[in-house]
Amino acid sequence: MTAPPLSITLNSPEETALFATRLGAALRPGDILLLEGDIGSGKTHFARSLIQSLMAIPEDVPSPTFTLVQAYDTESGEIWHCDLYRLSAVEEVEELGLIDAFDTAICLVEWPDKLGPLTPESALKMTFETDPNTMETRQLTLSWSNPVWTPKLEIAA
Repeated sequence: MTAPPLSITLNSPEETALFATRLGAALRPGDILLLEGDIGSGKTHFARSLIQSLMAIPEDVPSPTFTLVQAYDTESGEIWHCDLYRLSAVEEVEELGLIDAFDTAICLVEWPDKLGPLTPESALKMTFETDPNTMETRQLTLSWSNPVWTPKLEIAA
């Protein structure tokens, strides 16, 4: 059963980082976040904030646009930050090892539409939209069908 979508207004980059930190604290290996939105909508800022919040000693978290995958060891487990924008075929997803990582790591996937039929049903879909009236504000819509997300989102909200 799919839960009704949850919509959150994030009024600044700081609010986005705070939400990422709170959600990150609830994540465990096997949790998958699908980060959707146009270029510049806040996906990478959210992912960077979440990853840094789980590091014992925060370090630089570059966008994986060119490397496709960046992996991080954290106190909550391994995190895979993926940017699938440059992929041209779904077979390339399998070559990255991402399907195995879905079971063993926390996965943050930008441009998840490239997963096609490999999209995990258990994932939390996060859609970022820029408010046309202000470059600071983001509208975040969360949707999920796996009941594990409900308590995690209650903690983060």
